[in-house]
Parts: sequence; structure tokens; C-alpha cells
Amino acid sequence: MTLSFDLTAEGARDALRARATPAEKPSLIGLTRAELGAALVASGIVPERQAKMRAQQLWHWMYVRGVSDFAGMFNISKDLRAELDKHFTVARPEIVEEQISSDGTRKWLFRFPPRGAGRPVEIETVYIPEEGRGTLCISSQVGCTLTCSFCHTGTQKLVRNLTAEEILAQLLTARDRLGDFPDRDTPDGAIVPAEGRKVSNVVMMGMGEPLYNFEAVKKALLIASDGDGLSLSKRRITLSTSGVVPEIFRTGEEIGVMLAISLHATNDDLRDLLVPINKKYPLKELIAACRAYPGLSNARRITFEYVMLKDVNDSIEDAKGLIKLLKGIPAKINLIPFNPWPGTNYQCSDWETIEKFADYINNAGYASPIRTPRGRDILAACGQLKSDSERMRKVDRLALEAMMIAGHGEA
Repeated sequence: MTLSFDLTAEGARDALRARATPAEKPSLIGLTRAELGAALVASGIVPERQAKMRAQQLWHWMYVRGVSDFAGMFNISKDLRAELDKHFTVARPEIVEEQISSDGTRKWLFRFPPRGAGRPVEIETVYIPEEGRGTLCISSQVGCTLTCSFCHTGTQKLVRNLTAEEILAQLLTARDRLGDFPDRDTPDGAIVPAEGRKVSNVVMMGMGEPLYNFEAVKKALLIASDGDGLSLSKRRITLSTSGVVPEIFRTGEEIGVMLAISLHATNDDLRDLLVPINKKYPLKELIAACRAYPGLSNARRITFEYVMLKDVNDSIEDAKGLIKLLKGIPAKINLIPFNPWPGTNYQCSDWETIEKFADYINNAGYASPIRTPRGRDILAACGQLKSDSERMRKVDRLALEAMMIAGHGEA
């Protein structure tokens, strides 16, 4: 017997999807306090007069204590915990794989629900331990719309944006795995800072362009920096953009974190090739946006990231162009030895060339650290992140949903 579905009828696709996929309990992770209180009232399990108090209780358990199960929220009655568990979740995402580099760098492959992509999606998150700090590199999108020619992530088409919950889940799970919540143990043999937080710094430098997912990134970072929760200093959170000029001012004004610019070239012709978004927002516009960044000062410098590509952008003439371009901007210039990935046509600059480039910039008065490559053996270094997720074609998504309804597939 052949089944057919009229997908043109109003609401048909939504109804089909609802039947094809088991109901997903909404997560409380990623909601503002006001949204949290409203969700509790709307569910009917908390009266409006208690909403603010209950929201604050949950906020503390989720973000201070790091609890991922309502059963562990001991100052909430057993009956209310049971009701919360019926309606909501605070669980962590599935970890598909955890890899540990010989230098202590860790990379997690997370799996999230489809949420419009047709099938579950996967993203990568990287933890880099150093003396005195631990940096978590967080993704904002599954794939990327930007096709930067030197970047592995850029070879994966955009599947979808991550939600605020999914962005925060990367931080929460990393803190779980590293023993960075109260009363948690650090795994045996893990390389972490000797004192203080295991995750002390966050960089939005993983998969995707954060400013093409502005609202979700903003929401997640404001929660991460909330003083009554995860309490990360905004000076320890850095958002890296390839140059989405219209959103740069908003980043400083509405989020207030440190800014990094993925620069990599000092003239439009070369940057058009390396970072194609430059064709839309050329260097003149990008640098003007940097000069106008709210809060810019010597204490709150912009970091300019510059990947060192052999015989492409690594000459002393390029270094001179860099100094001229950034003149007057409080800045730090991060030199990144190119990290190879399968299929690339680029090579890393010779170490002697990188050092000469750095010396020239340092002598011009700019801090110019050479970023030590970390996690190369597990493809966790800068520019190497990628997952196998692809967005299903519309016709394939609809066929899969129809097959699930007919009982021939698994949700």
C-alpha cells in the first residue's frame, strides 16, 4: 500500500514533523531568568508569586553547582523536582567522542537534535590547558557560511545555527568533564591549570561565524558572564569574527566581551581570496568598525589574528603593511602558524620567517605572540575543526519524516 501526504496543506509539515519525532522536553539551559520564571508559570507547576524565587534556585543549581539532573537539587521539594522532570530537562548533550592530544588538549564531538536540519547534528569543542589558565574554544554554528580558503571548517557548508542552550552546553559539559564545578574531581592524568578554574577563558573561535548567529551568541555569553552564575569575566571571553562589520559595534555595546578579528591579509586583493567576506566588508570598513569598538583602550585591546602562510602573506613587506593598517588601534597581533588539514594547498611559513615577522611587529611597538600549535595530532588546532554533519535536502527530510510516520524508520 502506498502512502501519500499533502504537504501543501496549511500546517501539514508541522504536524508531520511532530508525529515523526518524539516530543523533546524543552531545556531550561540558555533561558534568561525572566524566561525561566515564565516557563515555570506556563507549565502550571509554579504559581506566579513564586516564579522569581524558583527561577533563582534553578539558576544557582544549573550554573553555580553544575547540576544536570533535577534530582540533585536538594533544596527543592521532591514533588516539585518530579514535576520539573516531567516538563523540562537540564541534561547535557551526547558526547560522541572525546580525544586527548599528547599535549593535553582535549576535543569533544557533541551531538545535538536536528532542529530543522533533518538529522542530528554534530559540532566540535576544544579545551587548551596552559600554565595559569585553561581556554575553551566554543562553536557557534554547525558548519560555516564563510569559505575562508585556509580553514578546514570552511569546507563544511552551514547546516544550522546553534541555540543559546547548545552554546552554553559546551561550556557546562567541559566543566563537568574537567571537574570544574564544586565537589567534582578532575580526571586522573588530566592536564589543567594548577590553581583556580580549569576553564578560565572562553573564546568563540570554534566552528562557525559568531556574528552570523548574534542573538544566540549574545544570550549565551551574557549568561556565561552573569556574576551570580558561571561568572566568567567579560575580559576573559573573546569573540572572534571574520569581519561582519554591521554587528561589531553591537558586540561591544550589547555583549561587552573582548574582540578578535580574523585578519590574515593587509590588502583587499589577498584578503578577498583568503577571507571572502572581505568582498562584502572590505578592509577600510572593517578597520573603521574596529576603531569605533565600544570600550577600546590599551587595557581592552583588539586581537588581530594572522595565520602564517608560506609565500602568501609572510614577507616583511606584509609585516610593514600590517603595522600601517593598524596604526593608532590598541591592538595585539596573534601570529598563528598554519595548521595543515587533509586536502589543503597551503603550507605553514618557515619558523625563521615567522620569527622575523614577529620581531618586526614587536619592534614597531605591538605585542606579537606566536601561538604555539596545540592539538594538531587530533585535528584540534586553529582552523582544523569540522564535523561530518550535512543539512538534508528538503525532499529527503520530508521523505524521512513520512517514512517514520509509516512505521518504517526510527525517530
